[in-house]
Amino acid sequence: MTLKLLPQEAQALREARRWLGTPWHHQASRCGAGTDCLGLVRGIWRALYGREPYGLPDYPRTVPVGSPEVILELAGRYMAQVPQPQERQGRIAARPGQMLVFRMHRDFPARHLAILSEPQRMIHALSNRAVAETAFSPWWQKRCVAVFAFPPLSGAQQGSQA
Repeated sequence: MTLKLLPQEAQALREARRWLGTPWHHQASRCGAGTDCLGLVRGIWRALYGREPYGLPDYPRTVPVGSPEVILELAGRYMAQVPQPQERQGRIAARPGQMLVFRMHRDFPARHLAILSEPQRMIHALSNRAVAETAFSPWWQKRCVAVFAFPPLSGAQQGSQA
């Protein structure tokens, strides 16, 4: 049985695939020219909704222990967090076209983003690598701390994206 994606999930996934091969560049967000993981999500947002909902301040490549959870806070402000089962046991409740948020180290704030492309695959930009579709392996699943859904598209957005 094939999962029927919501319009915003299908569009987010289509746009994420368009970015495959885009070189990694810190703080960039331009398809084909350069991006980081946040820039990929920003580019998807622009393709789906137009302007980004907030101005982006400079952000460092590394964040010290105890820094605020800026990514989780901003994602929660503009996207719907997908509830996760109490006893995850490595399983993540997410649909293709939704955003995954990762905490790379237990004591640090969440710092990495990806788009789920299939149940066991994701699209993301890793430091010093091009945007790629890779396995959503147990290693990544263990570090996934949240899943967010893009908001519904308006009727005009759905028609213009078809």
